[in-house]
Parts: sequence; structure tokens; C-alpha cells
Amino acid sequence: MNAFVTRFAPSPTGLLHLGHAYSALTTYDAACAVGGKLILRIEDIDRTRCKAEFERAIFEDLTWLGITWEMPVRRQSDHFAHYTEALQKLRDAGVVYRCFKTRKDVADEIARAPHLTPEGPEGPQYVGDRLAAHKERSLLAEGAPFAWRLKTSRAVHLAEKIGGPLTFTEEGAGPKAEHGTIRATPELFGDPVIARKGLGTSYHLASVYDDALQGVTHIIRGEDLFPATHLHRLLQAVLNLPAPIYRHHRLMTDEMGKRFAKRDRAVTIKALRESGETSADIRKRVDLL
Repeated sequence: MNAFVTRFAPSPTGLLHLGHAYSALTTYDAACAVGGKLILRIEDIDRTRCKAEFERAIFEDLTWLGITWEMPVRRQSDHFAHYTEALQKLRDAGVVYRCFKTRKDVADEIARAPHLTPEGPEGPQYVGDRLAAHKERSLLAEGAPFAWRLKTSRAVHLAEKIGGPLTFTEEGAGPKAEHGTIRATPELFGDPVIARKGLGTSYHLASVYDDALQGVTHIIRGEDLFPATHLHRLLQAVLNLPAPIYRHHRLMTDEMGKRFAKRDRAVTIKALRESGETSADIRKRVDLL
């Protein structure tokens, strides 16, 4: 097995921009520097927003940038059965519960006790629990929609009982210059949604599962995803998956200090390519020459 395996995992919900170019090139260069492998993964579990034309554009843009990757490319939408199996393991471990509350229900509950729900990476840190068995059976019989939430406190207790304190290794830097061995604090997410009734996974669960399946040893990504590492480390521990090493990097911003987004058409790789720029120009733009 290769000692260094990393990945670039875009979602085909729009055209790649300069921020993506910086991340993809940084990841590719890291693999090349040590004779490692780069995996390209298409994270397309959101079937309403992901489009085939954007997936094709990803391949075109990365090829134009001079990036090569291992084949075949894993497309997450082809593997929902795998994520259902991972969810079942969490159910068997007793660390997830069905939450029948709508977004409005949750918002109303938070409004009644805002002091109990500080802000987390994905919004207020909502914490709930499983309904009484008879109420749950009744709602299931009615076909009520629900989300699977991770009971974080229970999952942390189980993970630490098995393997001791949860930590991860950061070789880059978090948004507050976090580096080295870091204590994971997944509690900052509250009880996050791990899957929904009609979609047996979430970004968090699918990403953790695929990283382990594909033998990823180093995860290189933007510092905006640093908080997710705390939750991913918990899922890895409960699912008995290996813990990769993390390298978070700075984010590309415009002249006003604003992060690039897919709606910024002027800075998409496609637009820059069509304007006559070269891949070397892009490297210069993102300060990788």
C-alpha cells in the first residue's frame, strides 16, 4: 500500500473557481512531492443540485491544470448502499436516533431557549433524543419524515471507552493557527444530522466512509472544513475506521478579502482558460510558483 494517499473531492454543483484550483494544485503537489497517489472523488449525494455538465467541467478543468489522478473515479451517488451499511453500524452501536422535528420545529425550540443552543459550525448546537417507542412507532406508521441525528454525547462516551481521548493530527493550520495533536471536540456540532429518511447519508458520513475505503492517509483541504474534522474523528472512532492526518490550508480571497464562490463566474477556471490564461498563470494567481 502506498504510504501517502490523498484526495480532491469536489461536488458538481457549479464550475470550479480559483479557490478550487488552489486546493487541487496544493493537494496534487503534495502527492507528487513524495511519490504518493491523488484520488479524485465526485461527491454528488445532493442529486437536486449536482449536474452532469458540472462533473464534466471538473474533469476538463483539472486536466487543463495539469493534474492527474488515480482511476477509476469514485462517484458517491453510485454507492448509497455502502453508506446505508455505515448508518446501520451507528444504529447498532446505539449512537443515532430518529428526529421527527422539522427545521421550523427546531428553530422554534431554539428560540424558546437560545442560551442552551450556542452557535456551531452548522448552526445552533441542537441536542435532542429518541422519542418514546410508542410515539416513534406511531409516526413511522404515518410515514412521517425524519432525520437521523448522531447522539454526540453517547458517541463520545463510546469512542473514548474504546480508544481513550479523541485526538487528530494537524500538519497544516486551522483558522486559529491550530497545529499538532489536537483534542477533538465534536460537541460543538450538537447532535448533527447524519442521514435523512429518503437519503441514507450526509456529507459527513459519506466522506468518512469513502476516505477509509479508499485508503486516504492525508486529507488536504481548506481551513473552512477544519471544524468538520472534530466530527469526522468521532465517526471514525465509532465506526472503527483509521484516522488520517490532516493538512488544512488558507482560503483564496478576492481583493476585498471575500472568499471565492461558485457564483463568481469571472474567476471560474473555465472563464480564465477561455480568456487566454495558461495553467502557469493560474499557479501564479494562487501563489504556487
